[in-house]
Amino acid sequence: MSKPNSNKIASHIPQQAFDWYDEYAHGDINRRTFLSRLGSLSVVGLTFGAVSQALTPNYALAEQVSFNDGEILASYQAFNSPKGHGKGQGYLVVPRNIEGTAPVVLVVHENRGLNPYIKDVARRLAKAGFIAFAPDAIFPLGGYPGNDDEGRVMQRSLDGDKIEQDFIAGAQYLKTHTQSNGKLGVVGFCFGGYISNMLAARTPELIDAAVPFYGTPAKSEWLQQVKAPLMLQFAENDQRVNVTWPEYEAVLKTNKVDYQAHIYPGTQHGFHNDSTSRYSPQAAELAWSRTLSFFKKHLS
Repeated sequence: MSKPNSNKIASHIPQQAFDWYDEYAHGDINRRTFLSRLGSLSVVGLTFGAVSQALTPNYALAEQVSFNDGEILASYQAFNSPKGHGKGQGYLVVPRNIEGTAPVVLVVHENRGLNPYIKDVARRLAKAGFIAFAPDAIFPLGGYPGNDDEGRVMQRSLDGDKIEQDFIAGAQYLKTHTQSNGKLGVVGFCFGGYISNMLAARTPELIDAAVPFYGTPAKSEWLQQVKAPLMLQFAENDQRVNVTWPEYEAVLKTNKVDYQAHIYPGTQHGFHNDSTSRYSPQAAELAWSRTLSFFKKHLS
């Protein structure tokens, strides 16, 4: 699903602007500082407004599978999280043509709650034959508020340990779903990439396959527990995440974990997210086809 105008703008945006957006998106700088820095750039042929708009999400562009698609059934489902925030809620998408059971995949959002892009990813998985469930970390505060800036602030205000427990509870809920075949995968993006790595390390009895997109590794005390096959997806221009990979890989090699890692040339952190100019259509499509094949191999 290509976005020609966005991609054309992206080719003219300096790497420095992408780096600043990454800092902003992860809370290292505030919005005012981010916009101030953008204003200091001289980008030939592009206005300040065009650059800032290209770097921030436009979810109207991101839908690949409609929630009205006749082949899937989407709903919101609650689950208990006694070690987390007590109750959790997520977006469950089930293929309508299931005969018996199907493999299940937990979908983990970025650091801003369950936004439209992540819900679309869940629908894409259901179209491919998986039962997908995407919990919303900020459900205890009312859920995704409709924009990423507020969502980011809300998620940051919550207890991180309880958020992790909520995702563990969400994974348990999904693996024991009445239509689950008992095989659970997890895919996550950015913060969700970290959660995918965390779940594989902290709850090896739950996870049968994990695909973290540009995610940092779990805490060192849990890394030795990873058992499930991993497919790790990295952007080339993502120093913050990529600097953590050599040490992580060394642990996986030592413990003979079945893993594969892909670094996509010329891409930015967030290259799979088709709502911003960081989106790289060819890399995103290749990474996604690899993800589906990986899950079909390990979860069927």
